[in-house]
Amino acid sequence: MSDLASTASQIYQSALSVIEAIEPRIANATRQELADQRASLKLIASENYASLPVLMTMGTWLSDKYAEGTVGHRFYAGCQNVDVVESVATEHARELFGAEYAYVQPHSGIDANLVAYWAILQHRIESPALAALGAKNVNDLSESDWETLRRSFNEQRVMGMSLDVGGHLTHGFRHNISGKMFHQKSYGTDPQTQLIDYDKLLADAREFKPLILVAGYSAYPRRVNFAKMREIADEVGATLFVDMAHFAGLVAGKVFTGEEDPIPYAHVVASTTHKSLRGPRGGFVLATQEYASSVDRGCPMVLGGPLSHVMAAKAVAFAEARRPEFATYASAVADNAKTLAEGLLRRGVQLVTGGTDNHLVLLDVGSFGLTGRQAESALLDSGIVTNRNSVPHDPNGAWYTTGVRIGTPP
Repeated sequence: MSDLASTASQIYQSALSVIEAIEPRIANATRQELADQRASLKLIASENYASLPVLMTMGTWLSDKYAEGTVGHRFYAGCQNVDVVESVATEHARELFGAEYAYVQPHSGIDANLVAYWAILQHRIESPALAALGAKNVNDLSESDWETLRRSFNEQRVMGMSLDVGGHLTHGFRHNISGKMFHQKSYGTDPQTQLIDYDKLLADAREFKPLILVAGYSAYPRRVNFAKMREIADEVGATLFVDMAHFAGLVAGKVFTGEEDPIPYAHVVASTTHKSLRGPRGGFVLATQEYASSVDRGCPMVLGGPLSHVMAAKAVAFAEARRPEFATYASAVADNAKTLAEGLLRRGVQLVTGGTDNHLVLLDVGSFGLTGRQAESALLDSGIVTNRNSVPHDPNGAWYTTGVRIGTPP
């Protein structure tokens, strides 16, 4: 153990002793979590291990601050240190991903996606409507004009990957707020290859004409061609929104480059920081300058007070990801996933899409006479932590499932 790691470990042991004096059950659960993580093999695609500097950054006096607003324009006094923290975090995010604009206030990936959706609506619907009505903001609208504007928000269309082929709840799933905010249509995958059929997607988009085309996934074991997604979006007049929560680390580590890097092609990108980026639990949004002012309204549009201590931890995580060793780590994540998939295939395991070229593998355990829930439990008993997941057209539904998702970021 390095001197730095040894010092950090001692600090944590001391901190747990302080916590134990107040509520020993919390201290014990925290110690047990560390013991459990050390005793098991974590293969959950949406989890990771944050570094000690990231973890330590969250436990500071920055937690005490309310800081609604933006840098230099807060609704509370005494936010000069929060301004520094947020500025550093956004600087690192822009440089890490090569983005024009970054917003690091979202508390989670779902929050980040909501900020993105409403920013797009504000940019595409509200701003032109206000200009047409000769109003500077919604407070200048008459009651009837405001009702017209509200109806126009609720009648927009979004098109994202179907949940059962690897999409996320926030991509238009009807039980999620994204499916209630918008008229939604999901795109699937080819029944034979289980890969995205871009020609079919284009045909569906031409027919549906979404305002927002969503690209990204939570359980699709392949890469996405974002150049093609942007072509489709442009043809139907849609804004391309990419949810890169799962693979942000592979973008940051330059595993995904060219047409597989969403930043040059998407209008707006949202992500978590705690998956393949190895940061704290939280979210962020990247955007072109065109959408910057709308995203900047995340508070009060969707968010309240940002978590200043978590923004600081995001800054540390982004700084870590800009180091050369992070690229080595990201390459290993993809290499390990490929090797894992090849080993499973040799042992007769059926994999969705027949393999992987990103960070996750999706096992279809139906051929073993198991549900995903049974397989998940058996693996946990063996010291391997995974999560059950639906496979395309899953006969067992979303609770029991027929699949198990395995990821290599941890």
